[in-house]
Amino acid sequence: MATKIYECIQKIGDAIIENKDFLTDLDREIGDADHGVNMARGFTEVLAQLPQDETDLGKVLKKVGMVLLSKVGGASGPLYGTAYMKAAGPVNGKTELTLEDGKEMLEAVIAGIKMRGKAERGEKTMLDALEPALEALTKGLENGDDAQACLNAMCEAAREGVEYTKTIRATKGRASYLGDRSIGHQDPGATSSAITLEAIKEFYVENFK
Repeated sequence: MATKIYECIQKIGDAIIENKDFLTDLDREIGDADHGVNMARGFTEVLAQLPQDETDLGKVLKKVGMVLLSKVGGASGPLYGTAYMKAAGPVNGKTELTLEDGKEMLEAVIAGIKMRGKAERGEKTMLDALEPALEALTKGLENGDDAQACLNAMCEAAREGVEYTKTIRATKGRASYLGDRSIGHQDPGATSSAITLEAIKEFYVENFK
């Protein structure tokens, strides 16, 4: 699994880069029109800098976070950088990853984003995708569902969270300046979060199913 972490990050990076224009178009509606461009730039750099010989999952994820923190502009850099650096915590020193580890990583990611962004669910941010995803993953694990079912539920909940952001007013970030005019638009950060989770699920299906 240790060598697979690079393939998984490659999958995430490719998905973000592939959706660069889509994410930028979403951000053009309610933000600075740079989310896709910034995220694609960050992951292009991540894929170039990843140390392919490192087997400690925590060290690999911390490196991803540091690159994103330094290379992604706007609010996304600190938030995504923090997300990956916090995700590293539960798997520091590990070379194998379980679904339970995944849950703990997502918990750490959410806590880090809340701390860094001073945000809560329901404010039209990436938390509106990530928190439902965590709840669905946790429920699946508690029910004893297999990994495929857990990851499917996680991604479905994240997609529903993205849809939910269309119905609410933004109270954080640039979009908050629009007030009620932000209603009707989906949040770019929630969207890139859902794309990330979908890439992780696809990676699992391709490699472990």
